[in-house]
Amino acid sequence: MSKYIPGNQKHLTLEDRIYIRDELNKGTSFKDIARFLCKDPTTISKEVKAHRLSDWYHKGTFYNAKNFCIHRYHCKKTNACGKIIVCGIKCTSCPTCNQTCPDFERERCNRLDHAPYVCNGCNKKINHCTIARKYTYDPAFADRKYREVLKDSRSGINMTKSELSKKNQLISPLIAQGQSPYQILTNHPELDMSVRTLYTYLDQGILTARNIDLKRKTKFKPRKCHKTQITNRSVFEKRTYEDFSSLNLPHFVEMDTVHSSRESKKTLLTLFFTREKLFLAFLMNRNTEGAVRLVFDRLEKKMGTYNFISMFEYILTDRGSEFGDPESIETGIEGIQRTSIYYCDPMRSGQKGGIEQAHTLLRMILPKGTSFEFLTQWDVNLIVNHINSTPRECIGGKTPYDMALESFGEDMMKAFQLKRIDPDKVNLTPKLIRFNH
Repeated sequence: MSKYIPGNQKHLTLEDRIYIRDELNKGTSFKDIARFLCKDPTTISKEVKAHRLSDWYHKGTFYNAKNFCIHRYHCKKTNACGKIIVCGIKCTSCPTCNQTCPDFERERCNRLDHAPYVCNGCNKKINHCTIARKYTYDPAFADRKYREVLKDSRSGINMTKSELSKKNQLISPLIAQGQSPYQILTNHPELDMSVRTLYTYLDQGILTARNIDLKRKTKFKPRKCHKTQITNRSVFEKRTYEDFSSLNLPHFVEMDTVHSSRESKKTLLTLFFTREKLFLAFLMNRNTEGAVRLVFDRLEKKMGTYNFISMFEYILTDRGSEFGDPESIETGIEGIQRTSIYYCDPMRSGQKGGIEQAHTLLRMILPKGTSFEFLTQWDVNLIVNHINSTPRECIGGKTPYDMALESFGEDMMKAFQLKRIDPDKVNLTPKLIRFNH
């Protein structure tokens, strides 16, 4: 990807291809077309070369004269084919010259061998051009070819029946002998497939062997994923982790959610101040965008807009669907921007490592699989108080509560409903909640 042109990681659409055709007709360069479509210039180049339409494909013939040798204007040869004993006709007028003359050399055009690779935008009238085979870029044809390739690539497996049969004859008996897919592929590199591909073939029932024939496969349960990701990629514009890193912030707030067991829809919205190591959690009845906004609105009312802006100026979070409407979180009660939301890269939870470490303390009290159905915000505040009263080595043995008290003051501690817990009474086990119930 060119460093000058940001990519949008999307396939070209029919509208994009119409734009390419129109710009080629104007003589626009690939680089300028790519900049408008947020693509790399090589993407446009490959698109045009792969999907250009030949006039032979379109009409089954070509527009110009029968002879398209580059020497035809000054050639005086006769009877080059040797088929007729007496032939007074110049070979340049004979259609067999192109196939039989040893000196034949096809006439070529720089437009077709180099960018733009098509006749679109050429000053010559197509009927007056002497090049034998012409190429044009047609968006409808290009889009149809693209969809054909896309459909073929997503159907079936990438081998013939004969190849599949040979591999099956080797793989299935070895699996029946108790060998693992990794062991088989390591000992037989001629199979030329990855371990993941072999597992996929077993899952789909393509081979004689089945999942039940694997030694450990039947012991595994399907993965349970509570979290859904943001599907609208436009929300990440100017909100990526790269954009966030360019700010060089000394301290900020990290945000995430902690899910209950499947029996409950309640979720904890968690916030972590990276300088003070202060951990906050708020109980939400549903894991939705509206529930997140409601928490922020309540905080702003308690703290006041000015205090909220000063404490939550920048927030870094993951790409969970509950954070899919950043503008609603950023916009305050009075319509003022109260914060700025940025997103970590996909599958990079370590980019907000502070809150992930705080979650390990939270999970000591609320282990995975615990239902939040009977939790109240009073219970959550109690858990948060015990976590924030735990000394941290990274802040010189101080507790996050003491650090936050110095930074924010007592009024903010009351707004967050935080209290100091006596060191000998700090409890980071599930008994904390059970005892209080």
